[in-house]
This record gives sequence, C-alpha cells and structure tokens, in this order.
Amino acid sequence: MTSFFSRLSQGKVVVALIVLLLVIDQVIKIWVKTTMVLGQSHTITSWFQIYFIENPGMAFGIELGSKLFLSLFRIVVMGFCIYLLMRLVRRKEHTLGFLVCLSMIIAGGLGNILDSIFYGVIFSDSHGQIAQLFPAGGGYETWFHGWVVDMFYFPLIRGTFPSWLPFWGGESFVFFEPIFNFADACVSVGLVLLLSCYPRTVSILLDGKKKPTDETLDQSASTENE
Repeated sequence: MTSFFSRLSQGKVVVALIVLLLVIDQVIKIWVKTTMVLGQSHTITSWFQIYFIENPGMAFGIELGSKLFLSLFRIVVMGFCIYLLMRLVRRKEHTLGFLVCLSMIIAGGLGNILDSIFYGVIFSDSHGQIAQLFPAGGGYETWFHGWVVDMFYFPLIRGTFPSWLPFWGGESFVFFEPIFNFADACVSVGLVLLLSCYPRTVSILLDGKKKPTDETLDQSASTENE
C-alpha cells in the first residue's frame, strides 16, 4: 500500500509540474503575441530585454528541415519522453529528482509543440501589427506550421573583436545573442540537471543492451543522491 501511494504521489507531482510549466510558458507567449509587434523590444536592464521574434526552428533558433517535419519530429520525441516518464512513474520509487528533470524537458517540448500546431491557426500575423487571438479572417498559417514565439534576450557583453583577429577582426559581437523562450529554458535546465545529477541513471536507460530493473535504477538513484 505504501508503495502504491508513493508512485501515486510521484505521478501527481510530475503531472502538476508539467501543467504548471506549460501554463507559464503559454501565458508568456500569448501576452507577447497580443501586446507586441514582431521585432519590438522592452529593455528591462542593460543586459536583459523582452525581444519579440518568431522562430521557425528548434531551441535557440536552430532549424531542422521543413516546418512540418520539425513539428512531427518534436511530437515523436516528446511521445517517447512521455512514455519513458509514465514507465518510470509506474515502476519506480525514490527517483523523484530524475522525474522532475524529465518533466521539465517534456513541458518545454510540449510548449513549443503547441506553438507549432496551433499558433498559425489561432493568431493573425504579427508583422507590423499586434496579433489578434482567434481572428475573424483566420490565422497566418495552417495546422502544424505555426512559428514558435521567442522573447528572452540576454546581451550580457557587447564589444568589438580586435582588428588582428582573422575573419572577424573589427566586427562587433554580442554575448549571449540567442533569443529564447520559457520552454527552451525548461528543456535546457532539465537536460543539464539530468546529465549532471543523474548520469548513471541516464546511462542505464540509454544502454540498449541492458533492460533497467527496479533494483538497478534504485541503486543508481541512491548513489547519485548521496
């Protein structure tokens, strides 16, 4: 009975976390879409801006093939992650930290999937105007072809490369230049924590020659948490 409630508690925690992160992500994106014009920015500090862009690719603006392929690729990857999470919740105890990391990755992936699937249909275009939610004339794209909303910009360091540097000498640069969203941050933080805090558990799950048992995963999680 104790084991049952332990698994049930883990399931509630990860579901609540995924829903919470998804809600935060979508609230931020909808606020940006319905209050800002594409390319508009709000300077919060000298090193932090809310800068509205739309991204056709993956995290931090990386592109991968066609838009439809990218949307389907995201869905397949997130489907596998959800399956893995459900399997671990159903079979495991004492791995809540690992489940939380995996839940952050899933929430981030799902957040960007929602943009790709729905935003092209439910929003009007943001070029030169503030987008309308559920416009009478229809959206700016079709299903699965929506663009991901990005807004967090951290130009921490601005400078100029020295003139003697090959190729880039004399050119200006910005660090950190990528513009990202809350979902991207969830994926990145989740991955970093997963790989740094639970390397043995990750290696066991990724080892195709071994099927992880409850005992091996429990021992791995206990060792990593010590």
